[in-house]
Parts: sequence; C-alpha cells; structure tokens
Amino acid sequence: MIDLLKNYSYLRFNNVKTNNIKQGFKNRGMQLESDINLSNEYYKIKDIAYIYKKPTPIKLVKVDYKKGLINEAYFMTPSTTDYNGIYKGKYIDFEAKETSSKTSFSLSNIHEHQIKHLIDVKRHGAISFLIVRFNLLDKTFYLSTEKLEEFIKNNKRKSIPLSFFEEYGKIIKMKFNPRLDYIEIIDKEYFGGK
Repeated sequence: MIDLLKNYSYLRFNNVKTNNIKQGFKNRGMQLESDINLSNEYYKIKDIAYIYKKPTPIKLVKVDYKKGLINEAYFMTPSTTDYNGIYKGKYIDFEAKETSSKTSFSLSNIHEHQIKHLIDVKRHGAISFLIVRFNLLDKTFYLSTEKLEEFIKNNKRKSIPLSFFEEYGKIIKMKFNPRLDYIEIIDKEYFGGK
C-alpha cells in the first residue's frame, strides 16, 4: 500500500503544471510566490516537509452573490508572515519578498510586526528566515532571522545591501524539482546535512 502511495505521489507531482505567470505590473511579486508554492507542493508530495502559504484574514462587508463579486472587504488583523509549517519535527516560519533593486533590499518591504514575529518564533525554537529575490539579478537568498536581527541592531541603514546577503545569506538554487530548494539550506544549517 505504501509503495502504491509513493508511486501515486510521484505521478501526481510529475503531472503538476507550473504556473506560467506573466511578468507584468499586475503580477509583480507573484513569481517568487509561485516558485515557493511549487516547491512546497513537491515537499508535501514527496513527504519531505509540510509548509503552507498562510491565508490573509479578510472580513467581507458587501458581497453581490448573484454576480459573484466582493464589493467591500478589509483586513481583519495584520498578517504575520507568508509561510509556516513543519520539517523534521521543527516549526518553520518565513517571509518571502522580491526587490527590483540591484544593490539592496529595502526594510520598508517588510513590516515591523513581521520582523518581530520572526524574532519571537525563533526565540521559541522555530526555524525562521527571509527569502529575498533580487529580480534584476535573478538571485534568490535565504537569510536567517539571526542575521536579519543582527543587521537591524548594528545598522542605521533603511536597506540591507546585496553584499550583506552575499556574505551572510545563502543562495537558493533554482532547480526543476523542487523549484527553490530552501530545505537543502535548512538541512545544512540545522541538521548537519551535506
């Protein structure tokens, strides 16, 4: 039975179509999310990790059910981070951001309450981090919350320079499966993997 399920998972993932999101103003910031979602689906199907995109809590005020339109809605509470889940018995929590800058990542792209959340869950034993994609350089970095916190405490800058990511972050390799293998970095950092 388990072999049957493994084969089913393999076939199911190999039949998943990638999201071909057009890069335009409307879909800015969606390609990184799409890449992470595909990676998370791969991790789930292969029974490696269970990591999910958190839904943003929205309160619907006016809905036209006949036309299927939401006319008025608002955010109920500020969201924390984009993703959370579990890997090898450890809670994982992270935020994913993109930048069009070639030289730095502006801290205004991440809310103060999100940084606080990453620091708080890390303090309680979670694996927490940022994934930042420099779109024009086609580079995606993993930056631990420890390094993010260290940068904020020791700098008055309002942006993290690319050189900081290159020195203290880790490049996340683009692959076919998984698309962005950030678990490979977590394995090395936390579990002594290769």
